Amino acid sequence: MATDIKDTAHALEAATVMRLLPTRPRLLALGEPTHGEDTLLDLRNELFRQLVEHEGYRTIAIESDCLMGLVVDDYVTSGTGTLDEVMEHGFSHGWGTSAANRELVRWIRAYNDGRPAAERLRFAGFDGPLEITGAASPRQALTALHGYLSTRVDEDLLPCTGETLDRLLGTDDRWTDPAAMMDPAQSVGQSAEAGRLRLLADDLVALLAAQAPHLITATPRDDWERARLHGRTATGLLRYHYWMAHTSPSRMTRLVGLRDQMMADNLLALAERGPILVHAHNGHLQRAKSTMRMGGMPLEWWSAGALVSARLGEEYAFVATALGTLRQQGVHTPPPDTVEGLLYALPEDRCVIDAPRLATALDATPPAARVSPWFGYSPLDPAHLADSDGIVFVKDVPQIQPY
Repeated sequence: MATDIKDTAHALEAATVMRLLPTRPRLLALGEPTHGEDTLLDLRNELFRQLVEHEGYRTIAIESDCLMGLVVDDYVTSGTGTLDEVMEHGFSHGWGTSAANRELVRWIRAYNDGRPAAERLRFAGFDGPLEITGAASPRQALTALHGYLSTRVDEDLLPCTGETLDRLLGTDDRWTDPAAMMDPAQSVGQSAEAGRLRLLADDLVALLAAQAPHLITATPRDDWERARLHGRTATGLLRYHYWMAHTSPSRMTRLVGLRDQMMADNLLALAERGPILVHAHNGHLQRAKSTMRMGGMPLEWWSAGALVSARLGEEYAFVATALGTLRQQGVHTPPPDTVEGLLYALPEDRCVIDAPRLATALDATPPAARVSPWFGYSPLDPAHLADSDGIVFVKDVPQIQPY
């Protein structure tokens, strides 16, 4: 058994990861089992550098607000703003304070300096403008989409004026009230104004699609792509707010599913650029259904990775990250009968595991599921080993300053 497991392990390099895959994927997804550990982000950064230098990858997408990510992309491609400003305004979820994320942005900007546009690296956030406490106002996305169209198509084709949008949107704090997450009655998502905005957003997105032949040739393609992003975000946010105001038992299931659907839509759009390294929590990138308990209720939904994999097939690849210890969070040496325990016995501090081969090697004696003592760390599910293309295993995560 030990020999079989050892045979599945390889040196941690991008070239090794690629050899596990049948073809170079348009979307190579690297998951992480916990957030906020720069050790794992440093590993991501190094893999991205190798993918750029040896495999032709040109874009990295991370689990951060897709609209805020435009600030980072503008900086790395054209030098707009300063690094400090970008780290403050270009990341959601507090990711901008990470030293590893700062180094990633700095490196991409340095790489792009002096290169022609076609050879520059790109950055993207692919999460919606969402936090665990609620969702953003659709104002930014809706007004940006309307503004793009209003200067490029005949006025009589627009379904409304900017003033109408402003009146229907009202103040942003109506949309961002954190009380709405726990109390549907506090949400404006099913108000008459929100219903009207959903129809207008749909009409604006349809107009953008109908005018694509003109818009793509008359304006920079990046401007059109951003308008598409604003359209996806506006309709996704309005749909999310609608379900925040819903009182049915499926409310939370719909909300977590809608977030992953917004992620998937953004990834599928980014895949048109390809090839791209995607980095997020394992749970958002896995092919299996996601599950969790919230408020005592079991939730089950398809992750962004599952949705994208169903569309792209072999052009989507998923490599999960697993770890042995995270002692600063109470995650100590894994039990030897778990997947992490078996991998912990290997001599390498970091390695890439051929996940399907490992699943086959463990088929006769299925390992136990590791139980996490800390809610912020998600162990591997041994039942879904074969659903990933590989596993990056980090034996010990050293304690560093949290961000």
